[in-house]
Amino acid sequence: MSSTAADPALFRAIADPARRDVLDLLRGGERAVGDLLASFSFSQPALSKHLRILREAGLVAARKEGRIRWYRLRAAGLRQVYDWVGHYEQ
Repeated sequence: MSSTAADPALFRAIADPARRDVLDLLRGGERAVGDLLASFSFSQPALSKHLRILREAGLVAARKEGRIRWYRLRAAGLRQVYDWVGHYEQ
């Protein structure tokens, strides 16, 4: 992959508006799945699918504490998008 190419999975992950909304919510800090779910009108399985895609793209990290799964933003993964877009500013 060249320095201006980003992982296609990353672009697929951020292509969906709901996943971008999840990232926006996580900008404020770590959130439990239940807290995230309260911000959306879709089901918990749908949210889990979005979170899995974001996790596989390296944009969120998860940890489990008892029965609660917590997610946090891994903004460094977005650096590839920033660098790719910056290539076109020249």
